[in-house]
Amino acid sequence: MARKPGKKYTAAAGQIEKRPYTLEDAIPLVQKIKFSKFDETVEVHMRLGVDPKHADQMVRGTVVLPNGLGKSKRVLVIASGDKIREAEAAGAEFFGGDEMVEKIQKENWMDFDAVIATPDMMRSMARLGKILGPRGLMPNPKTGTVTTDVTKAVNEVKAGKVEFRVDKTGVIHAPVGRVGFATDKLLENASTLIQAVIKAKPSVAKGKYVRSATVCSTMGPGVALDVTVYNLRQL
Repeated sequence: MARKPGKKYTAAAGQIEKRPYTLEDAIPLVQKIKFSKFDETVEVHMRLGVDPKHADQMVRGTVVLPNGLGKSKRVLVIASGDKIREAEAAGAEFFGGDEMVEKIQKENWMDFDAVIATPDMMRSMARLGKILGPRGLMPNPKTGTVTTDVTKAVNEVKAGKVEFRVDKTGVIHAPVGRVGFATDKLLENASTLIQAVIKAKPSVAKGKYVRSATVCSTMGPGVALDVTVYNLRQL
């Protein structure tokens, strides 16, 4: 049985007109109708015209948001030799080799928000696939988290690097900042994320690529976006 929305949520939803909004109008509206006491995350959700069951229609990538996420991520680097010292110098909170893999595996230690690994450690990292994979934390060369350039990878994560990946229903969910951000900074972040998703369109995807999109805060109702302009850019 579905839970009935609270009075504050209902009041917030009542301020949204039943029409699609431009991103420029949606962002300030999301900020206006926010009702919780904490500084909520603002999220973008995009339903795409792809079938993720087919590998050639998988949409995934990373983007560094120009204004960050408003929260510094705790980074774990799993490496060896000089790369461990490089990770420490770059500002990673946690770093090490096989001992870190064992700590996660045996102690179920998960006090980090992002994982970066050097290629030589991926054989050991394979043991963590079932633990990190479902949480979206498994390092991957396609997202720049398996690399020999540890400094660059750590700096990008700290700067607000966001990974997006279409789920099994064809939807992408991604954070773009905090409600308390200046509107122009939040708008720039959201636009950057959306453009990255558009650029990641698979060549085999036909028809309407962005089926629908909404922007919302963690606790608030979604504001539907006018996706016409995003699909025109694909023609």
